[in-house]
Amino acid sequence: MGKSFEQNPQPYIRLGGLLYLLIIVLGLFGEVFARGSLIIPGDVQATAQGIAASRLLWAGGLAGDLLMQLCDLPVIVIFYLLLRPVNAGLNLTATLMNLVQTAVLVANKLTLILPLLLLGGAGYLAAIPPEQLHALAYTAINLHGFGFALGLIFFGAACLLRGYLIYQSGYFPKLIGLLLALAGFCYLLNSFALILAPSLNDSLVPAIFAPILLGELSLALWMTIKGVNMQRWSERRESTGPVQAQIS
Repeated sequence: MGKSFEQNPQPYIRLGGLLYLLIIVLGLFGEVFARGSLIIPGDVQATAQGIAASRLLWAGGLAGDLLMQLCDLPVIVIFYLLLRPVNAGLNLTATLMNLVQTAVLVANKLTLILPLLLLGGAGYLAAIPPEQLHALAYTAINLHGFGFALGLIFFGAACLLRGYLIYQSGYFPKLIGLLLALAGFCYLLNSFALILAPSLNDSLVPAIFAPILLGELSLALWMTIKGVNMQRWSERRESTGPVQAQIS
């Protein structure tokens, strides 16, 4: 794939853009539609009742999240090949950051399975009062939020690095790189605010997600519709060598 990508990256980049768009749609479905419609902030009982009554919707959001993480892997490979001619060292660092993020988020999905188990009415749970089951399910949901924030710290760092690489590449518009770097900064700000100052995080959401959506959506659409400037791509590839880019 590496040699084929170097000769004609456009099909791979457009595939990566489409997968990126799918990731964005699946992420919005899980966070906004599935969980957003069932989780009632501060109301443990209503949240538990909503999940118990809409198990398929909750499970659908979870399945969408896992499909999103599955799509992450080819996108990570495409970004690795796409940005390698700019700076091999920074590109590898961004790739590793992205892989850590994906691994953390996949493991974190166990916290979304737990409410289904606790609220499923299994016989072995009969000894536990319903109020305690509801509280445990709500705690698992809160734990998922913190696990999600931890994973996004690594993704935010990856976005910052990729934004810089895109800005320096010459075969993408510099504005795309700046928007992606801004998205990465917002990811980091949101995650650290949730961990260090939850009250501050409450005031940031949902406004902080506007630049995140703008940055990622702009990149995904540009990859899907325009791809790269082939003349600049060829010039960059020839100046750094087809396989090994310089590390500056």
